[in-house]
Amino acid sequence: MPGDRRTPAWLLALTLTTFTFSTDDYVVAGVLPGIAADLRVTESAAGQLVTVFSLTFALASPVLAVLTATWPRRRLLTGALLVFIAANLAVPLAGGYTALVALRAAAALAAAAVVPAALAIAAALAPEGRQGRYLGMVMTGLTGAFVAGVPLGTWIAAATSWHGAFVLGGALGIASLIALRATLPDPPPGEAATLRERLAPLSRPAVLTGLLAATAAVLGNMLFLTYLAPFLRGLSGTGATALGAVFVLSGLAGIAGGRLGGAATDRWGPGTAMSAGTLAFAAAMTGLYALWLARPAALALALPLLLVWSLAAWWIPPPTAARLLALAGPAGPQALALNSSAVYIGVAGGGALGGHLLSAHGGGALPLAAAAAALAGLALFGLAGRLARPLSGSLKPDARPSPPGPHPTPAPGASAPPDGRTPGAPRPPSTR
Repeated sequence: MPGDRRTPAWLLALTLTTFTFSTDDYVVAGVLPGIAADLRVTESAAGQLVTVFSLTFALASPVLAVLTATWPRRRLLTGALLVFIAANLAVPLAGGYTALVALRAAAALAAAAVVPAALAIAAALAPEGRQGRYLGMVMTGLTGAFVAGVPLGTWIAAATSWHGAFVLGGALGIASLIALRATLPDPPPGEAATLRERLAPLSRPAVLTGLLAATAAVLGNMLFLTYLAPFLRGLSGTGATALGAVFVLSGLAGIAGGRLGGAATDRWGPGTAMSAGTLAFAAAMTGLYALWLARPAALALALPLLLVWSLAAWWIPPPTAARLLALAGPAGPQALALNSSAVYIGVAGGGALGGHLLSAHGGGALPLAAAAAALAGLALFGLAGRLARPLSGSLKPDARPSPPGPHPTPAPGASAPPDGRTPGAPRPPSTR
């Protein structure tokens, strides 16, 4: 009915779906020690499960977007969720590490098909003037996983075994499938576009440098987050129960960071907002390294720094999206779609580099490397701005892109809606 502001059931179902995939991706960080001990591999090797998932997502997402562009959306979501459910429920039957890697790759392929489609559906079905709010709602599932999904998986694993975290993923997949089948209308499929058209912004040096900057920022965050369990165990002897509580609190701080980062981008411009978030991130990492040198240290001493870390990590994406839009100009939607792949390449790189550092140098190397990667990302964004100036003659570090209407910050897996509207942050809202 006109003027109805109630949240539609299908939108809640899409939010549950993104929550499911985000939980499944990041729950590995909470059960890393259990996986390593049971499969008799190092924690660094167990962390490569994150690398496999994220790299598969990054590479498959643009390809699947082309291959499935004209598929009916309900059929696409149903098929991909069935693959996801099977990949998770089969984890207890996996005979070893190699089989587990294959199952994580299968789950990632399903995620690469579903998450961008869920965001595009939300934009396509949203009433006029509410696209930003609807997209923001779906993205809440991505960030909400850190508050509820990852801690729940960690606690289930502590009470049963690490397999329980993936069984939880399968159960959430079943719930998402039922909810979508019961509530989601079938929107028109997106417009077909070639892979070359989707990759076109990469030919612009400023956009490519901006995407590398986004990758570096995510890499820094994820090389610490993926190995948070062994870091905190080495710092303060933190066990699974306390680790779950840390994930809850840091997830809440991350949600606040996304809101504050969006507001800061509107008020200060993306350049200043990004600098503030990056410097806060680097300061938190430096403090955690200092605690590592003084270990053992009580978890209570580390907790304030962990909250600043999470707040700053989720503060950074809104100005990042706004800068990419300013750098890309008319190619903004395509640049934001590529940004989802850049994010997952950063996640994969963080898992790989963090695992190497943990094995070669111990947990203390993680916060130092995280700070260095974040600062490198900030420097790359500055370089991207300088590369863009000869083309535009007017791009400034704090330039605010200004297409009409509020839009949410793209989250991992975000893609441009099928009608070409930009789902990014030209005046980003206060949600991630």
